[in-house]
Amino acid sequence: MIDWLLEPFEHSFNQRAILAALLIGITNGYASAFVVLRKSALKVGSLSHALLPGIAVAILIAGLHDWSAFLGSLFAALLIGLGSLAVARGSRLDQDSALAILYTAAFSGGIILLRRLNVTQEMESWLFGNIMGMTDKDLWTNFWISAGALGILTALHRPLLMTLFDAEVATTLGVPVRILNYLLMAVLIIVLISSLQAVGCILALGLLVTPAATIYLLTDSTEALFWGGALLGGLASTFAVLAGWWLDVEQGPAIVLTLGAVFLIAFLFSPKYGVIRKRRS
Repeated sequence: MIDWLLEPFEHSFNQRAILAALLIGITNGYASAFVVLRKSALKVGSLSHALLPGIAVAILIAGLHDWSAFLGSLFAALLIGLGSLAVARGSRLDQDSALAILYTAAFSGGIILLRRLNVTQEMESWLFGNIMGMTDKDLWTNFWISAGALGILTALHRPLLMTLFDAEVATTLGVPVRILNYLLMAVLIIVLISSLQAVGCILALGLLVTPAATIYLLTDSTEALFWGGALLGGLASTFAVLAGWWLDVEQGPAIVLTLGAVFLIAFLFSPKYGVIRKRRS
């Protein structure tokens, strides 16, 4: 029994996957608090689908490689995410409408392009994740992305919260609200991209929303959403990688499924906001 439990730690690729899951889970968990407080889960979901056309264009230009898929998805998400903000600022449309138009058009173009390129089989790992295929280079890339994202979000924690809760008051206090909105969108996109190899662009939304959403059901503390989400994201992702090895299931879906199971428990049994608690009251 002990040998079976310790077996995942004996392989270098598993060790890299565990470290990557911890890094990605913590970063996504912390960033998820901004998504929940901003009530922008659907916007982030649109951006996760925007990764596909970026990968398709990158394959067309440079072939299917880790770096080309990463850069292509990053460029597409930034273009669509920041582009939707620009359209909303410069027209009568709201950002949700602009985002819906841009990402659906881009996603449709990506599907057509991928079928023309005939690389649908190789795309599976980018759609659903392949954290077991992490290399040392991938791990270091995730480390620097996580360190940079957490550093920016932590350093700008107070002005970002002011922008989220009351943009007008923040503006009167000299907070650069517009710049911070663009910056937050850019950081969330980069965090989303960093999850690509772990859970894929289809499931990345779950990792970037569920941790803080779960904590939100357990506490009224805004501060607890950030590091509580980070702790939950890191632990759940790490456990899911190990459970995936023990149970012989895909680790990417296992990460999102584990977070979903914890959310369901909080939804049902939260001491203050759980469904069972409300019915007893």
